[in-house]
Amino acid sequence: MTDKPLADKLALVTGASRGIGAATALALGKAGAHVILTARTAGGLEEIEEAIDAAGGTATIAPMDLTENESISRLATAIGERWEALDMLVLNAASLGSLSTISAIDFKEFAKVLTLNVTAQAALLAAFDPMLRKAEQARVLGVTSSVGRIPRAYWGTYGASKAAFENLLLSYGEEVRHISGIRVGTIDPGATRTKMRARAFPGEDPQTLKTPEVVGARIAALMRGGFDTGHFERVD
Repeated sequence: MTDKPLADKLALVTGASRGIGAATALALGKAGAHVILTARTAGGLEEIEEAIDAAGGTATIAPMDLTENESISRLATAIGERWEALDMLVLNAASLGSLSTISAIDFKEFAKVLTLNVTAQAALLAAFDPMLRKAEQARVLGVTSSVGRIPRAYWGTYGASKAAFENLLLSYGEEVRHISGIRVGTIDPGATRTKMRARAFPGEDPQTLKTPEVVGARIAALMRGGFDTGHFERVD
């Protein structure tokens, strides 16, 4: 059995400069996939690219802001000119926003959170749909949160965005499941040692939490083994 089960596969990971996105990209690269890394921070992407290279993998960095007009379509055009099919898409990039009561929501910030967590995700699916359809068995996995399913006080902004994201993503999955090899699922990383988690729970001891590498390894395992549309799991 090869130690590169994802050899000759192409993966795109958003929010790949740190945390779960970076860990996922590294795990996919170690498994043989060529990984396209996107995030706003070029320096962070370069570090992950170097880590993938050191592990015997290959990667391409694409620093960009997913909320900027036309940025996603430009990315899809550039990738489509170099590769024919996209085998794996990991939708990880997201913004937490401020934790507040609904009555105290900053609606300018709310709009920004929805733009990244929902609108940009729809744009990614639309832009890469042609390349996903050309893959023999494309897999799309969205990183979600329990607050998208179970409402929690003060988490209305982020929770609403994740609920919308899940519905959008799985609606796409239902649209393509019978006419293509694309399968779509979601994964809840649970309590993980990330900067977003530290911001949300400032008094928590990060050493009590699992590392992003645990989640990244699980995502890579799902990509290797495959999953059906509608798949959901929480990494505890």
